[in-house]
Amino acid sequence: MAIIERPVPATTALAPAPQPVTPSTSLGVFRRPVSTTGWRSWAFTIDHKKIGIMYGTAAMFYFVVGGIEALLIRAQLAAPDGKVLSASVYNQMFTMHATSMVFLFAMPMAAAFGNYFLPLQVGARDVAFPRINAFGFWSFFFGALFVNMSWLLGGAADGGWFMYAPNSSVPFSPSNGISIWALGLIITGMASQSGAINLIVTALNMRTKGMSLMRMPVFTWMILVIQFLLLFAIPVITVALVLLLFQREFDATFFSVAAGADPGTVQIIEVDEIPLAYLTSPAIRIRVKAAGTLGGVPAESNSTSEAS
Repeated sequence: MAIIERPVPATTALAPAPQPVTPSTSLGVFRRPVSTTGWRSWAFTIDHKKIGIMYGTAAMFYFVVGGIEALLIRAQLAAPDGKVLSASVYNQMFTMHATSMVFLFAMPMAAAFGNYFLPLQVGARDVAFPRINAFGFWSFFFGALFVNMSWLLGGAADGGWFMYAPNSSVPFSPSNGISIWALGLIITGMASQSGAINLIVTALNMRTKGMSLMRMPVFTWMILVIQFLLLFAIPVITVALVLLLFQREFDATFFSVAAGADPGTVQIIEVDEIPLAYLTSPAIRIRVKAAGTLGGVPAESNSTSEAS
């Protein structure tokens, strides 16, 4: 028995092929610009290299700002009864210098190295969540601007490096500086938290074929460990900053020992300083690698890969 295929009538028209969705048609006026040159290619980029460069540039800018603040502090202390800064401005300069160097320089500089090098070292095309990566940078950018806007809005934060109570309470700091400082650091914390999750997922799930965790470069391991430190440290300081805002703006008593608060609560912000100190680990590793290379020391080898 022969099987004969029924012929298709000539009048039957084939259905048109579906048009591919392109960036110009997917979101209409809300589409992301795809410029490859000019400022738009940087402002709207989701490329991990460009975002890493922007992190590094912003970090170096605030390194200069923190250095200027340090020079003014040293000028005030260069001689007894210095008149370079008033007592109030000195407290503000002292506080903002620490903020600039830790939150606006060290942390984004670590993010710069992580964003630029980690995907390259694990063989990934980009980070796991490129758009969240861009969101993180701009959260840091505007949060840092917001922190420093306090200089123009009645005075910067003046509670000291650790913002201990009662120095951070309204009777001792009646201006809005500390409140602006706390809200700005909450915004920059969003960048650190999202960036930490992004780099952790990239290192754990997007390694190239054949690269196990034990074959990752030591620099990548340092970046990964730092992201885990941030993952658990940022929520702690975020909670502390929210409590501080409620204390100042809504007359809460989280840090008022006289009102029944736990004396240990006043040190909650200091808990975050310990893991943040390890943000210098990538810098130490870079110096070690550079010194070894310049000194002719062979690059580190992996016994597992050699054995295989």
